[in-house]
Amino acid sequence: MTRLLCLTALIFPIMLCLTTSAAGAASDTLDSGSNITDGATLVSAGGSFTLGFFSPTGAPTKRYLGIWFTASPAEAICWVANREKFLSNTSGVGVLTIGSTGSLRLVDGSGRTAWSSTATSSSAPPVVAQAQLLESGNLVVRDQSGGDVLWQSFDHPSNTLLAGMRFGKNPQTGAEWFLTSWRASNDPTPGGYRRVLDTKGLLDSVSWQGNAKKYRTGPWNGLWFSGIPETASYKEMYSVQVVVRPDEIAYTFNAAAGAPFCRLVLNEVGMVQQLGWDPVSRVWNVFTQAPRDVCDDYAKCGAFGLCNVNTASTLFCSCVVGFSPVNPSQWSMRESGGGCRRNVPLECGNGTTTDGFRVVRAVKLPDTDNTTVDMGATLEQCRARCLANCSCVAYAAADIRGGGDGSGCVMWTDAIVDVRYVDKGQDIYLRLAKSELVEKKRNMVIIILPPVTACVLTLMGIFIVWIWHKRKLRGKRRNLDSQKKMMVGQLDESNTLGDEDLDLPFFSFGDIVSATNNFAEDNMLGQGGFGKVYKGILGENREVAIKRLSQGSGQGIEEFRNEVVLIAKLQHRNLVRLLGCCIHGDEKLLIYEYLPNKSLDSFIFDAAKKKVLDWPTRFRIIKGISRGVLYLHEDSRLTIVHRDLKTSNILLDADMNPKISDFGMARIFGGNQQEANTNKVVGTYGYMSPEYAMDGAFSVMSDTYSLGVILLEIISGLKSFQKISGLKITSTHSTSFRNLVAYAWSLWNDGKAMDLVDPSLIESCLPNEALRCIHIGLLCVQDNPNSRPLMSTVVFMLENEAELPSTPKQPLYISQWYEAQGTGENTNSSMMNNISVSVLEGR
Repeated sequence: MTRLLCLTALIFPIMLCLTTSAAGAASDTLDSGSNITDGATLVSAGGSFTLGFFSPTGAPTKRYLGIWFTASPAEAICWVANREKFLSNTSGVGVLTIGSTGSLRLVDGSGRTAWSSTATSSSAPPVVAQAQLLESGNLVVRDQSGGDVLWQSFDHPSNTLLAGMRFGKNPQTGAEWFLTSWRASNDPTPGGYRRVLDTKGLLDSVSWQGNAKKYRTGPWNGLWFSGIPETASYKEMYSVQVVVRPDEIAYTFNAAAGAPFCRLVLNEVGMVQQLGWDPVSRVWNVFTQAPRDVCDDYAKCGAFGLCNVNTASTLFCSCVVGFSPVNPSQWSMRESGGGCRRNVPLECGNGTTTDGFRVVRAVKLPDTDNTTVDMGATLEQCRARCLANCSCVAYAAADIRGGGDGSGCVMWTDAIVDVRYVDKGQDIYLRLAKSELVEKKRNMVIIILPPVTACVLTLMGIFIVWIWHKRKLRGKRRNLDSQKKMMVGQLDESNTLGDEDLDLPFFSFGDIVSATNNFAEDNMLGQGGFGKVYKGILGENREVAIKRLSQGSGQGIEEFRNEVVLIAKLQHRNLVRLLGCCIHGDEKLLIYEYLPNKSLDSFIFDAAKKKVLDWPTRFRIIKGISRGVLYLHEDSRLTIVHRDLKTSNILLDADMNPKISDFGMARIFGGNQQEANTNKVVGTYGYMSPEYAMDGAFSVMSDTYSLGVILLEIISGLKSFQKISGLKITSTHSTSFRNLVAYAWSLWNDGKAMDLVDPSLIESCLPNEALRCIHIGLLCVQDNPNSRPLMSTVVFMLENEAELPSTPKQPLYISQWYEAQGTGENTNSSMMNNISVSVLEGR
């Protein structure tokens, strides 16, 4: 079985009704004079692929000829012949034959042609040809007399790229090998998206919607496409070959022997997804997909704009150094497509080299459509050529193989577009006017000189004060050092990143006591299973929230360790910031940024306060939470499973921006780990996924389930596990529901999903947005974790208005489990034997 190195992607399950082969061993060949009728199949020699007729779900009268992965026929249609003209059941049985010219021909029962191939033979007709389905999934037609390949399906891709397929073009003939999306998940007709290899500058893989660019990987740099360096992690299992010659510009993928099968699919909403087959569990695992986030949207920040999805600001876009927004008022409204312009014009053209360069580090290289490329130049030669050309605005290395600064030269003229920060990104050298560079240096001298002079004059005074203060601080420093040693020791014992430095302030217990007025009740913000949270004032009137863990709590120690390690290393605007910690005897304290609006549940479940959160605010909160979870799962250096996502753990800042908190139960996934098990289930009723609650199995999809529940709570204003009574759905349905998920599904199934919306939102609610959120929420709470979308898919669906590609399945398992527990209506119930429940209220 081969496995394809898939770069980035997205697809949703394609639920199809397939006709399997007749009884007996199926052949892999079709000879001249023979045919395949509807109901018969070809099967590759190793059994990996099958060719036959199928009907999409919901369209039983439409028949298509296709090739699918045998082990997963309903979800892995890899190629379709008659995409533009289906066969109708009413016109008789379809037949596939080989004509005298060596062409394949698909006809209906009336003899009308629905599809045909175009064979190319070096001999005059008639041709004795044979079609064979290879173990690679390629359908090949050969001239039996000479063995020449007359036609092959790999030269005519549908929406799927397999190992061994070419992706690119033939410059001499104009032939092009590209992917085209299906029109819908159950309609193979060519859709609105296509994925092509752009050869205008450096090779770049680009997704188009009609005539508009939607996403590009970044140019090929000799090792990977510059915007997706994570593909280098596959090099031990997959090889990538890039071919540039007069008759072919393309790249192909090959897999190491024994690697599982993998495919790359362009789905109906324009996303590409890497899917790998797990033969043991017989499911498709999603490895990567693109676009990943808003910064992957083509030209998100316009010309000379720079996108950063991990910025602490509410704006993803900024201008590169030396540039400012063309229209600042639009940027303040988050409309950044207008881009940026220079602060100081270039000084080129006066006969001397007056301009200079400033490096912009670790980015996806800009679009190279309008560039000059010289693969033989050095980077220093590239710099000189750019300075000599007044139209050149930036340059970079075209090939980074061999280490160092790279080789080859790519120069941009007029503008740079579609730039974003990425891990292991490349450096680009941006051209600025010499006057601007000199002015910056002069300003630095002016800024630095006075402080230096002042320091010299006051040095003796400082030294004297330091001598006096030294003894006083020595004791305090020793105490803080012992705190850090204690923390590292605890981390070492748990083998949880204990070997890494903790770049986190350690506060003295005396400072904490003073900040909280000796933990006065008036300063308490909330109380939960692991202790109390107090408001405090540290330093220069800086408001903080201080969590004081309960003394003697084994769970408290574990939570303390997790929070220090995880939050200190994670930085995202939708995660709460940890400012420091303190260890003093049995006292263990965590110091966070202070969020004045406390937790989300204190608003949406309060009859008076819920009106503060109108629909635009709630929709923004939903997207913010989703971006935070996406960062934990896919965009941070670590893969984090939170395990206790709930509305009480979503805090709100002064502008009602959400921040995820409470990482005491979180787990780090390393390498290619997809799932873990535990005998100690922790979490909160109503938010735990079925597989976690019943079997202790958790993964990123466990968090996805919790997020789905949170979405339904935000929309409805109802608690997840409260009993909902007196709400009649139809005359055939019960008027009482055990939980919110069951209630939401009933409304959705009866076409009354808008009845779920909190009555306080009626005036401000946009129905299309609310219905989209309900749809996404129900996708997230499906029983099968493999049916739930990845967080990158959730964010994409929330931020785009494309048609949602799948229908949620009825969530049955959690309702049955609830009945078995007999927990009544208490939403904060806990199982003390095997389930420890964190219920930290608003703070």
